[in-house]
Amino acid sequence: MALRKIMWQNLAADCSRCITQFRCYSSQIVWKELRPMMLKRIEERPKDYPIRDMVPVARDVLKARMLLIQGVSTLIQAIPVVACKFCPEVYIGEKGHLIQTCWGYNRRGAKNRVHEWITGGLNDILIPVETFRLSNMSQKVIKHNQRFNFDRIPAVVELCRQAGVDLTTENLYPSTSTSQSGLGGIDGAVSLSSGELNFVANRTLRAWETLRSGVQKLLVYPAKVCKYCSEIHVGPSGHKDRFCGIFRHENLHPSHLWRKARVDDLVPPKIVWRQRPQDPPVLLNKGREFYGHAPAVVDLCTKAGVITPPKYSCMMKVQGLSAPV
Repeated sequence: MALRKIMWQNLAADCSRCITQFRCYSSQIVWKELRPMMLKRIEERPKDYPIRDMVPVARDVLKARMLLIQGVSTLIQAIPVVACKFCPEVYIGEKGHLIQTCWGYNRRGAKNRVHEWITGGLNDILIPVETFRLSNMSQKVIKHNQRFNFDRIPAVVELCRQAGVDLTTENLYPSTSTSQSGLGGIDGAVSLSSGELNFVANRTLRAWETLRSGVQKLLVYPAKVCKYCSEIHVGPSGHKDRFCGIFRHENLHPSHLWRKARVDDLVPPKIVWRQRPQDPPVLLNKGREFYGHAPAVVDLCTKAGVITPPKYSCMMKVQGLSAPV
């Protein structure tokens, strides 16, 4: 009993020493007095924008976006692109692959099925990402019942507009005609030689890299993406449109949960399976662990004869083993 009493006394002493190390702080801040200051700071925030050094970057991004759209539109006329009829899967090739990764909407919940391929298009390679067009940086938060009062434009274009670039019709709706892209008035890719096709692919790949690197620099401006769906908002605060995609099958219509956007949110890379020289003519499901991947734009350009950039070699498994027969 004496030993147990001594143990309890030592334990109580240790606890008392630990408790005395904590100090209780009481906040003396009057938040009601700070509210006008905070609102004033929010109103004056647009005075810091646009950043002068970012204006040339924004111009380069818009130019690269136009060249990218024109280049991809030209290449898909000469290089076959197929897309799954039931899911977002895309493949750069004529027949598609046999890898069982389809989770289409009309398969009644069935997963890991073979894809059903149809002819792909521009939006299958360059995924459209749109956002609300704001009148200015100090605009109030867009409410749910105001969502139809604002135009929807490409998120990259809105980011460049807030960076200080004046938009034109060509920025919003770039021409997909090769006759306006410096190819000597050639209409369509059917009449392009292999050298001209390689030139278009090289320029398209450079535009892709310029676009992504430029968007990374422009993300000093506030841009947000929903944590649960792909909704993008370019501006100091997100909107209150209550149509978050995570609850599209329920009767709930909650607001988005915003986080800071990244480059992949504004310029999705659209990763696809890539066929290497050591792979079979049609990719099989049993060899999926050996096959490589690549962004759709990169794979499309390499199919036109462009040398693969070194930073994609690991993803593409260029030197990887072939699947066992």
